[in-house]
Amino acid sequence: MELKEFFAEYPKAAVAFSGGVDSAYLLYCARQCGAQVRAYYARSAFQPEFELRDALRLAEQLEIPMEVLPVDVLSVKEIADNPPDRCYFCKGRIFGAIRRAAEADGFSVLLDGTNASDETQDRPGMRAARELAVLSPLRICGLTKEEIRRRSREAGLFTWDKPAYACLATRIPAGEAITGEKLRATEAAENFLASLGLRDFRVRRMGDAAKIQVRQDQLALVLENRERILAELKRCYSAVVLDLEVRG
Repeated sequence: MELKEFFAEYPKAAVAFSGGVDSAYLLYCARQCGAQVRAYYARSAFQPEFELRDALRLAEQLEIPMEVLPVDVLSVKEIADNPPDRCYFCKGRIFGAIRRAAEADGFSVLLDGTNASDETQDRPGMRAARELAVLSPLRICGLTKEEIRRRSREAGLFTWDKPAYACLATRIPAGEAITGEKLRATEAAENFLASLGLRDFRVRRMGDAAKIQVRQDQLALVLENRERILAELKRCYSAVVLDLEVRG
């Protein structure tokens, strides 16, 4: 199936919009195919501010209406306690909030940006999406991440080369309680590293210490800024370590 065929079948839909590569391209295609779409961004403690800025910018660029929905995830014990299946409860809460808002606006079909490269079999978040009848057009139409980036670049979308980004909660080990303080420390640390020019990295929590994970080609940049990184990150962490098992 081609996307234009999909949107011919579903000409009116709500899109769970993260501001990332996939959902951005999905919105673009919906607009190009003449579908009536509305974007819904779930704003929670797990999403950094730059994601919201990117989402607003992209929605404005495409001239697609976007609603920002505050979602309190930390008030849910099954999320804040951070069990291995945390994503199931988190996605359920987020998709549930979006579906309620979308239906109130007259949209009965809800879409997300899952693509054909995403593993779906045992992912708790995907299970929540299936239970809430969320459709994934990019996956249905067999579009991989690489293809989506290529097409996004050709379409002039600024998101085309945006690094993949998992929510802030993924920086905290499963089984360790998630708090607003820990999430704010993570966001501040990652914002600082991004300001130095780093891309596609993570600052993971190990007890009260920070573990920096970067790609091999960015190791030198971390070492060049070692003193500045230590000074900044030790405002929130007891120690700062560099993971030499670099990101792929």
